[in-house]
Amino acid sequence: MNAYAHGSLARVLHHLGSTLLDVVHPGARDTEDIGGVIIHDPVEDSALPPNALMLGVGLREPEEIARLLKELGRRRAVALIVRAPVPLDAGLAAAAEASGVGVLGLTRGASWVQVTALLRAVLAEGDIGADGPETLGSTLFGDLFAVANAIAALIDAPVTIEDRHSRVLAFSGQQDKADASRIETILGRQVPERFSRMLASRGVFRDLYRSAGPVHIPPLQDGSDGPTVPRVAVAVRAGDEAIGSIWAAVREPLSPQRSLALQDAAKVVALHMLRLRAGADVQRRLRADLMSTALEGRAGAREALSRLGLAGRPLVVMALGLRDAADAGASVGEDASATTERERLADALAMHLGAVHPHSAAALLGDTVYGLVPAQQDRDAGEERAVRIAADFLDRVGARTGAVIGLGPTGEDAGGLARARSGADLALRVLRTEGAERRVARLADVHVEALLCELRDIVAARGDQFTGPIARLAAYDEQRRSNLIETLRAWLDAFGDINAAAAAVHVHPNTFRYRLHRLAEVGGIDLDNPEARFAAMLQLRVMPVDGHR
Repeated sequence: MNAYAHGSLARVLHHLGSTLLDVVHPGARDTEDIGGVIIHDPVEDSALPPNALMLGVGLREPEEIARLLKELGRRRAVALIVRAPVPLDAGLAAAAEASGVGVLGLTRGASWVQVTALLRAVLAEGDIGADGPETLGSTLFGDLFAVANAIAALIDAPVTIEDRHSRVLAFSGQQDKADASRIETILGRQVPERFSRMLASRGVFRDLYRSAGPVHIPPLQDGSDGPTVPRVAVAVRAGDEAIGSIWAAVREPLSPQRSLALQDAAKVVALHMLRLRAGADVQRRLRADLMSTALEGRAGAREALSRLGLAGRPLVVMALGLRDAADAGASVGEDASATTERERLADALAMHLGAVHPHSAAALLGDTVYGLVPAQQDRDAGEERAVRIAADFLDRVGARTGAVIGLGPTGEDAGGLARARSGADLALRVLRTEGAERRVARLADVHVEALLCELRDIVAARGDQFTGPIARLAAYDEQRRSNLIETLRAWLDAFGDINAAAAAVHVHPNTFRYRLHRLAEVGGIDLDNPEARFAAMLQLRVMPVDGHR
């Protein structure tokens, strides 16, 4: 077995030390299990679990770091991570020694979200116990990071273990012996898209998942960094299904013995990945059940919030959906890839929220990903903070996903949470409509648009038709193939500005005036009457005309 306790700081340094973290000052509790990863908040005094590992986001001054170390020592924290270079003067060194708290430097170029994800991945390893004899060099396969290190020792090359989407599940030590692209892959927990495209265009993935043995990949050109170190990869299979792969950075071809060792290692990795997938599915379902109970305000909502660690807190509800799937036609023809994308976004949002606030939750319910974020006592400030968190998340996942997030009002209790969920759903619906430009919005930001959506639902359910002047104009357009409805809509949208309205429908202002005069005659509508204008505008907004709203 790995010599390090599965949740200790020594284990974290064993896996991440050469890539992300440098020991600035050793601590006194390096071998104790870490109780949680906490982000330092200078405004809110967060409750620390035993043996906490704190991320000192924004800490720079030695005096400030020293004061925090004193407090962390009193609370028996394991270590504090701050951005390198760390100003280790005599005062800071004395504070670290007296507190017993280790001080680590986070390498430049790595984001706090990245290090949080990697820390939690390392600390989560081993949580799913191994009850069988499957080993690799006497290492139980319940520890995927230890498996990666064992494989690296067998073939004398740094390795990564990846899923079918080229996401990094685990990696060995000594990654600095590879190249810049490997470091970039480790930091992002994902093979960079430019490399994925090159590998796909060369048929590497096709050959990899068709082959029963290791596949050699020649160097790839990485721009200014020059060619990459060659790779050897082998598919990880569960029966006939390829579920992932192992990638080794090698400077010379593997010997037959090492190639066979890599091929055998893939069988052990497959067992572990299947167990991880089963465990993840169970956890995902449990989290979804608790979220569903809490958000619907059913009996047991208070208990569900307690199990999620969110009881007694005002909460903001986020609702994340895919804009491309907003219409019914898209959802009917939706394939498994859309479901996979939603699951990926749900996991990513859960990780992002966890990095921002330790007490948060996210889960996929139906085709919507919901997130719960504790709000501050100032309701408006709490909602604005949630908007920033949501926008930052969407910036990280990229615009290509088509994801949008609606936020409901703050829910103060279980009953308020159900109303907040309804508000988030409405805001999300507005954002998913065709032509919506915003990617994040509170219900308060799109309240009028949300009311129109609800009115459209009522009209559609009752089968209402146009009445009064609009009905007469619609009938006239249908019989004469004219465009009086279009003219009225343009005039209303332009607030009566003839020139602007004419430009919108691409006709001369005089032509537009004639059409406007004609529609007033045909429809019998008094355009000088504000009530008549409002009634016409409302009907045109909530009822479809030739498939358009």
